[in-house]
Amino acid sequence: MDQNELRSIVEAERSERRPVQVRVCTASACLASRSREVAGRLRAAAEGAGLGDRVDVREVGCLRLCSEGPLVKVEPEGVLYERVGVDQADSIVGAIGGGTAEARVGDLSEPFFARQLPIVLENSGAVEPERIASYLAAGGYGQLRRVLREMTPQQVVEAITRSGIRGRGGAGYPTGLKWATVAKMPPGRKFVVCNADEGDPGAFMDRSVLESDPQRVLEGMAIAGYAVGADQGYVYLRGEHPLTIRRLRLAIDQARRLGVLGSGIFDSPFNFRIDLRIGAGAYVCGEETALMASIEGRRGTPHPRPPYPAQSGLWGSPTLINNVETLANIPAIVREGADRFAAIGTASSKGTKVFALAGNVRRSGLVEVPMGTSLRTIVEEIGGGAPEGRSIKAVQTGGPSGGCIPAAHLDTPVDYESLKALGSIMGSGGMIVMDDRADMVDVARYFMEFCRDESCGKCIPCRAGTVQLHRMLVRIRDGQATRDELHRLEGLCEMVRHASLCGLGQAAPSPVLSTLRFFREEYESRLIGG
Repeated sequence: MDQNELRSIVEAERSERRPVQVRVCTASACLASRSREVAGRLRAAAEGAGLGDRVDVREVGCLRLCSEGPLVKVEPEGVLYERVGVDQADSIVGAIGGGTAEARVGDLSEPFFARQLPIVLENSGAVEPERIASYLAAGGYGQLRRVLREMTPQQVVEAITRSGIRGRGGAGYPTGLKWATVAKMPPGRKFVVCNADEGDPGAFMDRSVLESDPQRVLEGMAIAGYAVGADQGYVYLRGEHPLTIRRLRLAIDQARRLGVLGSGIFDSPFNFRIDLRIGAGAYVCGEETALMASIEGRRGTPHPRPPYPAQSGLWGSPTLINNVETLANIPAIVREGADRFAAIGTASSKGTKVFALAGNVRRSGLVEVPMGTSLRTIVEEIGGGAPEGRSIKAVQTGGPSGGCIPAAHLDTPVDYESLKALGSIMGSGGMIVMDDRADMVDVARYFMEFCRDESCGKCIPCRAGTVQLHRMLVRIRDGQATRDELHRLEGLCEMVRHASLCGLGQAAPSPVLSTLRFFREEYESRLIGG
């Protein structure tokens, strides 16, 4: 596709826009609450009121305040309607015509939105995920075109390095360093992999990004491919997310037909193909060596490193693996400049982070804030605190690999180092809030049960250790354990953490160790003899 073709598509898309945009969330949560029926009724109501030439009803991605869905946003007024039922469509259209809406109206100046800084989510709820023209009209693929015409691969790698972005998948490895390692490998077959195997309980960040703005991730992958010298990309995700799979397949097909993926992209020598690989839902396949084994058609189990994927990955070739959020940041970094991105966040944790805020909190949904924002700001100001007059007891970050942070530490800034100091991790972005009714021993038992069930069984410390840890936690929870068993629990946690083969087993004891650290009295009060 050349510049004239791109311009004509964008101009046609913009010329078809009507003065009033009614955006209906069609991400998973709102779809489950009949938002597509709401969209259909809104269209019928607009036609019936004679507003068909003025009102444009669009099915967009996640509008982020998931607990209040179905969500409908009217632009340019910026009015957000919450918990919209099919029977409320007529009054919403009536309000556009000068009447009063009976639907519940949310104030966009509420702290849920006011304290956020959308970069990854800037198009979420604005573009139509099933129409590439909508993404192009929002500036989509402009940064891919720019790097192909104005930058060398080395300059792209240098820009990503200078931005200071670290991998958003959990470990926080410097993204620029990983790109540079792959780029420096000898010319030949190389791959780019998007790790979309999101399996943490309560996590829905990557799934929501792919459901809402899939073309942005594909553009980030293509820029990465150009930078490191790869011509083939894979998106690896689990079959449990059918909407994500359908929208990604559609996005890839549309991008290929327009020529922004495939051969001779933007009349350049650069070729880049993206294919999907669907996993069966094994949590361990979020670990990069297990993920690559699954892509190759082998059993998804990890293997020791080195060699690292950047040196020898898929089929023995250098492979760049980044998660969804990391790749979704790339177009914005290229567009705004590395220095501007680096100015956001903290000295060692640059940019923003997307969290799936869930649990015992008034307002749950997708949250994107600058790195260094405190847990208190996220949980109490953005999330509104615990409902029903309860108090916050703990916040669990990082999924089964993370830890439980007590309310006394809510002023902790959310960055890689601060969370690690408390025995937790950033993880991919799951954040579960627990109120004062939470049983922390049972919380630890739940996450250990998850790790036990998801262990691939390849190494004994994880395979057998998680089983024994779960049994010991059940005995403690039920008041059947002695103080000696509590000491054995701690010792076994250390053994599993240090001896397991991959990150799943190494991090499985984290919820136990963090709850022992901050809520030890809940363990000791249940021991035989106190």
